[in-house]
Amino acid sequence: MAMIQNQLPRLVSDPTGRSLGLDLPPGALSGPADAPYLWSGHGAAGPAAWSALRPAARTAGLLPVLLGGERGLDAWELAPERMSDPADHDADEVLADLWEYYAASEIPEDERDARVTAAVEDLFGRQPEYREIVAPFTAGWPGLAPAQFLTTDPDGAAATVAEMLTEPGFWLADARPALVRARRSADIPAVIGWGGPLNHENDVARLCAVLRSWEDRFGARVVALTFDQLVVSVAAPPRTLEEAEAVAAEHFAFCPDNITQGSGATATLREYAEKALLDTPVWTFWWD
Repeated sequence: MAMIQNQLPRLVSDPTGRSLGLDLPPGALSGPADAPYLWSGHGAAGPAAWSALRPAARTAGLLPVLLGGERGLDAWELAPERMSDPADHDADEVLADLWEYYAASEIPEDERDARVTAAVEDLFGRQPEYREIVAPFTAGWPGLAPAQFLTTDPDGAAATVAEMLTEPGFWLADARPALVRARRSADIPAVIGWGGPLNHENDVARLCAVLRSWEDRFGARVVALTFDQLVVSVAAPPRTLEEAEAVAAEHFAFCPDNITQGSGATATLREYAEKALLDTPVWTFWWD
């Protein structure tokens, strides 16, 4: 993937980042000594951390992200060397492939790709509820949802979401601040080799291609990661139920567990659209 000069090694001799216009708390670098890919703080970020880290994008090409959860980074098994380049993938093609696997029981057999017929039949034999959940989209992959008109600064929206999620009592209150060398927020999972969706997609760069598309269409930003969760701020969420349903189809392909498992499980994409997407500035994904 297209890279920019790596300023993270400068933090070895300048741990506060003052030469980069920053004032970092105590932290550590992850990755090879001569080419680290991540700086993360030792303590909780606090509500002001995201805004404090934002200047790093301009001065050093480092983008902020929050790292949460009880598991330390050593348990995350980050593997950037295993990931491809998000630029090598097309969001529509990635989502269509994933949709074909997870929702193809609704597609007539003569329209299915023979490559996935057996896999689909096996999946729906084990989980017949998938036959119903793709409503109202029962005629194959519906394509990408239309872009929304941006009226809010995406980075400002991300800062607002990060501040909210790290307030005392919220589930990311103990998240640590982090900086990643990346050109785009969407690339952060691939740059650090995050394995959260491992049981769904081995190469997270394919999902990062979708995140890039969401950046362009909805002003999305990657705000936080845990061992198996991704939190995205959305500056321009869908405003009508029809728009939300179109986005829900993308979410089902991107992370079917969001809809079929966990506390947010719903019966159909239409219900998910109404409950989780309509006018919602935060999208959260969880993979089993």
